[in-house]
Amino acid sequence: MRVLVLGGTKFLSKAVATELVRRGHDVLCAARGASGEVPAGAKLIRVDRNDPEGFAPLAGEHFDSVIDVATMSLTWVNEALEALAANAGHWTFVSSISVYADHGPLGQDTSAKTLEPLLETTDARTPADNPAAYGRIKVASENRVLEALGERAFIPRPGLITGHEDWSDRFGYWPARFYQGGRAVVPDSPEQPAQYVDVLDLANWLVDASEQRLGGVFDAIGPITPLPEMIAEIAEVAGQDIELVPLAEAKLAEAGVNPWAGARSLPLWVPGNHGMLAHDPKPAADAGLRHRSLGDATRAALENELSLGLERERRSGLTHEEEAELLLLS
Repeated sequence: MRVLVLGGTKFLSKAVATELVRRGHDVLCAARGASGEVPAGAKLIRVDRNDPEGFAPLAGEHFDSVIDVATMSLTWVNEALEALAANAGHWTFVSSISVYADHGPLGQDTSAKTLEPLLETTDARTPADNPAAYGRIKVASENRVLEALGERAFIPRPGLITGHEDWSDRFGYWPARFYQGGRAVVPDSPEQPAQYVDVLDLANWLVDASEQRLGGVFDAIGPITPLPEMIAEIAEVAGQDIELVPLAEAKLAEAGVNPWAGARSLPLWVPGNHGMLAHDPKPAADAGLRHRSLGDATRAALENELSLGLERERRSGLTHEEEAELLLLS
């Protein structure tokens, strides 16, 4: 196949391009090239999606498949469709589980209500910085892709993506922390479920979908595991002389610990939003999404953390000093 990856220089889009090359496809990556290099064997076409004429280098080109991982810009999505959809055999748009209106119920699937689409932003070309807009922009983008491509459109909605080149710390914080040993604060959340998808497993599925011309909308997520079991297994695989210290959710909240991500946070902890990490994985599994074990995903995440540096400034998690303060509450 002749495949165009919109991106191809980092994280998921690079993993997709790498797998396409490995399978022998003719791979073009449309990117500025500022975030890194494309995989060996792929060709870089310099495209700046902030430029209204950015797709000019691809005018008249035909592709068996186009794979787009645009994050928070409906303008980017619209212009890609206008430039390329008529000459594309299949189109993948990577959306997000953030499109759903209610993250409370467990076991939701793609029939669940989504947020109202956000059709305009203050700066339509630059991806919005407002996290509250993220899901709404993804809904609007999905709608445009479906309108333009119909049955040729494949829309996966990933939840938490882990593994190689993950910089978010939303999963990697835990194997990195446990690897360093000692007493580690964990949320005492016995009722909370958790889910993830490894970036290489997701990339493999996106390539499968392109080859098979798979259409439709899917939650791209793995099996549901109780959070305490997930944390305990991560600690067993990555930990060195580690003691887990569970703190009650009320204590964590009183101490100003944030859920999910960001500064002074405990990743994977989502009080009041358990459904965000408990979507029905069966439809995607039936459509071919396969998952490595939690142990293998943990080892991949730890390898990534070690390459990034354990003492770097983190986007999510607790600093050593913050954790020491919390341990006094145990």
